[in-house]
Amino acid sequence: MRFYVHKLGCPKNDVDGDYIAARLIDAGHQPAASAEEAESVIVNTCGFIQTAKEESINEILRLAALKKIGQLQTLYATGCLTQRNGDEMLAEMPELDGAFGHGALDSLAQAVTGSTKLERTVRIESRKLGYLSWKHRYISDGYPYAYLKISDGCDRGCTYCAIPGMRGKFRSRPMASIVNEARFLAANGKKELILVSQEATLWGYDLPGTPALVDLLKELNAVDGVVWIRPMYLYPAKLDNEVIDYFGSGTKVLPYFDLPLQHINSRILDRMHRQIDRPGIERLMGEIRSRVPHATIRTTFIVGFPGETESDFGELCDFIEESQFDRLGVFAYSAEEGTPAADYGDQASDEVKAERIEIVMSIQREIALAKNAALVGKTLPVIIDEIDATGPALGRSGGDCPEVDQSVYVHGRGLRVGDMMTVKVTEVEGYDLVGSPV
Repeated sequence: MRFYVHKLGCPKNDVDGDYIAARLIDAGHQPAASAEEAESVIVNTCGFIQTAKEESINEILRLAALKKIGQLQTLYATGCLTQRNGDEMLAEMPELDGAFGHGALDSLAQAVTGSTKLERTVRIESRKLGYLSWKHRYISDGYPYAYLKISDGCDRGCTYCAIPGMRGKFRSRPMASIVNEARFLAANGKKELILVSQEATLWGYDLPGTPALVDLLKELNAVDGVVWIRPMYLYPAKLDNEVIDYFGSGTKVLPYFDLPLQHINSRILDRMHRQIDRPGIERLMGEIRSRVPHATIRTTFIVGFPGETESDFGELCDFIEESQFDRLGVFAYSAEEGTPAADYGDQASDEVKAERIEIVMSIQREIALAKNAALVGKTLPVIIDEIDATGPALGRSGGDCPEVDQSVYVHGRGLRVGDMMTVKVTEVEGYDLVGSPV
């Protein structure tokens, strides 16, 4: 049967989608290039915040239209949303033939093979979820980078986050499994490994011998073919100087610090249960900038958290101005069912959240434009992600992660995906840069 895995949500979901595809191929099915060309579609849902849930539901309903015209035989859902709400989805969406939680790959493969319609969600307890071996991953794209999952679940208990209810407690992936998959990815042309998890800084504490993140990075640094390594989601309260120094030591690990700070007001951080306050964040920022002066710092903030006053928000805006972050994202607080913050008083209106997002992004827009303008005439190391036959190639600097950061448009002949080169910046185009190989 021809199948298509429709991926939604975060890069961790993308990796899960590759594992699903590999399991279906093992069962004798063939991957299709699109949902329109498939006989069976599996929607890998996201359930992190309300907008992600709505997108998942809307995509299921959109794809269900293919069933009505007979183009599609079966439609299944898996991922975070079904792990948590699969039974309700099956009851309310007759278009679905089945729902599967995380890791239920064998049951999913059996359902696709038999075109089975299920009445109940197939789930595996989060604590029993393990990892597939490196041989069971399907590479479906031609990008020179790949996401590599190093852990799953989370123990931090942030009051706004529903992840522990969907992915369970924190579980480190064994080092040998990660390194084997890294070698597999490198052998298949991947030059950049982007390490994803709910928290990179905690990796290894639950494994025999309690290895640390730096131990893992040293092993990955030795993998032939890999040129860049980019760990994502460094929990601010647990980022120590050993990790900071290794990021700046000139290895394959990029001096790119992805720090989800979420806020700066100490009272709000305490209500969020972030385990760090403003003085702690300021000390961390100072350590990074003194130890790794060439660091790229990326962060995210949440606005409209319950109890955030105009004064609290003003403090956040002032901090963003002072800190001059290289990359920044902002999200509106979403009251998620089952989280402590959903029961807090002083919930902000959607209008207030939207207004605060616009204010933050207007501040960051000016910072980003000024930083980019300062790069004109200078050179950057760039990797080419895509080739456009009618225009410039699409690349990224070492300070840019795919999908969330800016791009570098490269003019030149004979460029290929995966080429790594030095590019001279010639102009700024919005958030992006334009240049030519030196």
